[in-house]
Amino acid sequence: MKALLVDDEPLALIGLQKTLEREISDIEVVASYSDPKEAVAGALKFLPDVVFLDIRMPEIDGLQLARQIQAAVPGIEIVFVTGYNQYAVNAFELYALDYLMKPIQRKRLQQTITRIREKLSMKGLVKSSATDPPLISCFNRIGFKSPGMELQSVKWRTSKAQELFAFLLHHRHRTVSRSVLLELLWPDIEEAKAAQHLYTAIYHIRQTLKKHKMDMISIRVGDVQAGYQLEIGEARVDVEMWEYDMKQLGDIDADTCDAYEHVLGMYTGDYLGEYEFLWAEHERERLRLLWLYQMKKLSGFYEQRGQKEKAIQVNLHIQRICPDDEESYFLLMKLYHAAGNIVGVEEQYLLLKQRIERELELPISADITRWYKQWKSLNPILSSETTIRNRSGRTAKL
Repeated sequence: MKALLVDDEPLALIGLQKTLEREISDIEVVASYSDPKEAVAGALKFLPDVVFLDIRMPEIDGLQLARQIQAAVPGIEIVFVTGYNQYAVNAFELYALDYLMKPIQRKRLQQTITRIREKLSMKGLVKSSATDPPLISCFNRIGFKSPGMELQSVKWRTSKAQELFAFLLHHRHRTVSRSVLLELLWPDIEEAKAAQHLYTAIYHIRQTLKKHKMDMISIRVGDVQAGYQLEIGEARVDVEMWEYDMKQLGDIDADTCDAYEHVLGMYTGDYLGEYEFLWAEHERERLRLLWLYQMKKLSGFYEQRGQKEKAIQVNLHIQRICPDDEESYFLLMKLYHAAGNIVGVEEQYLLLKQRIERELELPISADITRWYKQWKSLNPILSSETTIRNRSGRTAKL
């Protein structure tokens, strides 16, 4: 793995290189630059797999430099290294692979390197795989699709077998120690008995894979203490494919907006969203934020072009996937107002009150309440007793 490093502080640059070379046996730091102006030329010269890039530099903003590097070397992976976490959302715009906070923690760095390896492996699969490879779906719930077949939902023998497979899939190509699995799935059971449950769950997983013709997926067993490793063979994971496709889109314009709609439409639910797996929450949130950011950018593009109906459909889609996203309700209120749809404005405000105030027991944003009251005063035709019917067919009174 070839890496290029950029940080305007020479000592930080030296420290990062030593950390990478000490912790990662197969990494090659091909170049390091304290002068960011030299970084683009260096990227073109060495064609690294990944750039570790500081964000806050005096001569040029790291985010701007990342754009220049990505333009010069399409497909290059970016990992931001910084002490300022307020840049996280902007990092998503650049499709940064990861975001490391200083001082870098060993465990967190290992996670980043694993993600880099998976992305590099994914690029190889995209170039060489068959047109219809076996597919593992992780949007919303786990599903399997063997070549020539439709996507099938999976009926697991037990909930423990289901979570065990999901956890091993989440950490695919990495060895997970037996003790970690026992503590995760059977924390209150004596070790010998818990181990027996583990062996049984693995047996059920293998039977389920065989039933769905997904035999290319295997669970490798090390020695008793080493643990277990899931290998997916030639199969591909839909969330990886989706994120890869997102990276290929570039800027939104009249020529790419249809492609944006298609790729964003592939996000049919959160990562393992149907399961209450706390260990999956970080990845779930990362992918959700990436999707939300791009959806809102697409909505803004349609608004600027005066395509209100398109923008409305984008935000309705956001609500279906992320019903807690308060901003989508407010944007829809404004869009319906601009379109002269009075009932649409009222409906969105009612839905927002139901979701935020009644279900989540949180106050609605003061900006939204202020806007709604001002809008209401300009639309006296609607009294506080006006009733509207929402999309579910229920009649509600404001």
